Amino acid sequence: MSPQDPVEPPAPAGEHGFWHGRSALLMPGLLAAFSLFLLIGAFLVPAADTEFPGPRFVPVILGGVGLLLAVLLGVGVLRTPEPVEETSGRSYRSHSDFAALAWVAGGFLAFALLMPWLGWILAGALLFWCTAHGFGSRRPLFDILIALFLSSVIYLIFGTGLGLILPSGILGGGF
Repeated sequence: MSPQDPVEPPAPAGEHGFWHGRSALLMPGLLAAFSLFLLIGAFLVPAADTEFPGPRFVPVILGGVGLLLAVLLGVGVLRTPEPVEETSGRSYRSHSDFAALAWVAGGFLAFALLMPWLGWILAGALLFWCTAHGFGSRRPLFDILIALFLSSVIYLIFGTGLGLILPSGILGGGF
């Protein structure tokens, strides 16, 4: 910096406005909107003569937990806003991890296409494994074991706990 360059004095503490450092409120807002969507949809489901837990049980729990998390995240952002660096004269290049996106999207596509043949347990395990790999895990055997365990637990919860039938695929003896 040469002596001829003008130096801008730092801005006083409340000059930037309320939103300065609080752009992270977008995430709790989206989470709250999705949770409200789940709750409204759950209460619009006709469930007059159903036994407990019924079709409203899981969406109401997910919607309620989502609203609680949205409030907690929002309070955290309001109490401690993120510091914003001054970027005058500097430019930044954003980076997207398209390989991770491809693993997750490809895993979901494979799950959707292969579930009728593989069944929930194997197709769900494939989805979980692809997601773990996309997020950076490099322990394939461990990931496969965890994926099989999680998809089996979900299969049991939906089958025995909620009475829903998920496709069993080749593990059930059929195609």
